[in-house]
Parts: sequence; C-alpha cells; structure tokens
Amino acid sequence: MELENVEGFSDPDVDLEQYETPADLASHLLHLASQHDDLESVVDLGCGTGVLSIGSALQGASVVGVDVDRSAVEVARENAATLGVEDCVEFVVGDVRDIPFNERFSAAVMNPPFGAQEPGADRPFLDAAERLADVVYSVHNTGSLEFVESYVEGEMTHAFESEVALPRKFEFHDDEVREVEVEVYRIESTG
Repeated sequence: MELENVEGFSDPDVDLEQYETPADLASHLLHLASQHDDLESVVDLGCGTGVLSIGSALQGASVVGVDVDRSAVEVARENAATLGVEDCVEFVVGDVRDIPFNERFSAAVMNPPFGAQEPGADRPFLDAAERLADVVYSVHNTGSLEFVESYVEGEMTHAFESEVALPRKFEFHDDEVREVEVEVYRIESTG
C-alpha cells in the first residue's frame, strides 16, 4: 500500500517510454524477490520515479537507482524521502549503457523500455543487469519469453503474467486507459 504513494512522471518522455510501474506489479515482483532472499543489495535500472527502488528499500535492501532522466531522479529522491527510505537508496543520473560503477548486487530490478519507440531498447538494460547482479527481475511485453531466454546468458527460473493499466499520457494515445499484458521474469545471472 505504501507504494501507492509514489509520485509518477510529471512530464513523461515518449522517447524514453516513461510509464510508471504500477504499485501492485512492483509489489508482486518484489514479493517474489523477497521469497528468494534476493533483496540484500539492489540496483534498479531505469528507476524512473523510484517505485521498485523504494519498494526494495522497504523490504530492507540497500539500493542504487539509475536513470538517464535527471527530473525523474529528482522525483525519485522526493518519493524516497516521503516514504522514509532516503538513507537506504542512492539515486544516480546515468545511462545503463555506461553505468559509472562496477559494484556487484544481489539483484537487479527493472521495467525497461519495451522497444515501441526504439527497437531493442531493452537490450542494454538486460546486458547491464546481468553484468551487475546475481539475479535479474525484469518486466517485458507479453510474448517476449522466447526472445529474453535466447538473449540472456543466465537461466530463467520464474515467469508470471500481469496486466498494466496505462493511462493516456501522450497525444498519440487513443484510449483514456489501455490494458497492456506484461510478463515478469526472474533470471539467475552467470556474470
């Protein structure tokens, strides 16, 4: 319920495919991670306004959230302070293609771009996640299982489906709300 209080993007960037990860999806993903004792140290790639970072911190993890959008990182910092986890989360402005550290984390969590604006936009996220973390939790379009399994080096151990209600954010959206089916994958990294 606390994740419902995380503020979203005030001016989302279509090129970055900035959509908030719904609190219920974030909670389900983090519950799975908690059940596997994966939330010791977490990197949140493309953290946006911080829902997965903050949720991980609320579970007791030390967290680094990375996002290329400085304004999203500022909102994430405010959200962390509002929920009382600002001492557990460090937010860094940076591109996942050029992460400025080589620390190893117990888990990477992410809801990367699906590639609607830039095909293959999720690949740098998967690459960075496997390089940085022992386990990866990643949200993708439904039907991505075969691609993700063939792309990653690690072993997919769990997958679940969910629906995300995407409110109209960009002028090209026709519907006020569109239900999008997604899949969440747990991948044990070999990196």
